[in-house]
Amino acid sequence: MKTTRIFLSGTAALALLGTSACVTDPNTGERKVSRTAIGAGVGGTLGYLLGGVVGGSTARIIGAGIGGSAGAVVGKQFDDQIRELDEQTAGSGVDVEEIGDQDAILVRLPDGVTFASGSAEINPGFYDTLNTVADSLIQYPNSLIDVYGFTDTTGSTALNQRLSEQRADAVASYLASRGVSRARMETRGFGEDYDSLRIKTADGVNEPLNRRVEIKITPVTQDDVNAARGN
Repeated sequence: MKTTRIFLSGTAALALLGTSACVTDPNTGERKVSRTAIGAGVGGTLGYLLGGVVGGSTARIIGAGIGGSAGAVVGKQFDDQIRELDEQTAGSGVDVEEIGDQDAILVRLPDGVTFASGSAEINPGFYDTLNTVADSLIQYPNSLIDVYGFTDTTGSTALNQRLSEQRADAVASYLASRGVSRARMETRGFGEDYDSLRIKTADGVNEPLNRRVEIKITPVTQDDVNAARGN
């Protein structure tokens, strides 16, 4: 399995080694070598991943009508879901990661493949992979879903911020079109921030892609539901 577990220490930043991966452009069939550059910015990256869900969980749990599950059930479902996602998306360029200690699952869609530069239109060749993610979210309904959008550095900061929001919205809307409850999902754009992947160009320069979306799946327990309802 390629699943990666990410921890955050309260006393020290976590150092992660960069890992290489090949990603296929669904439009051209071209194989691209990309390198995860996680190091100096890891603290900030983990900060946004380990923070609470977008907008807080209370209203979202109630609005989505999530029933929750007992703690032991959540733990088993978490393990099953992350294993299945990892296996079902193998070879697509998707990274499936565990955040914290069963705090959340992160599904990171590949940079430079999901979207073209300057575009919020999902590449049709990536639909099958998103269909797999949607099926998993439907199969395991007791979770909140945050969809994060990112951009490269082409264009102005303001333009890229808006583009990142549009990319997150595009993925959330596609998942909803496949049957995932929109009430479970919130979106947020991070613009050019949190550059994580780079490609080596013909002249040997590492350039950031960062045209990606991340889907954070946060399980909801029965205790979470009771707290949201004030029980």
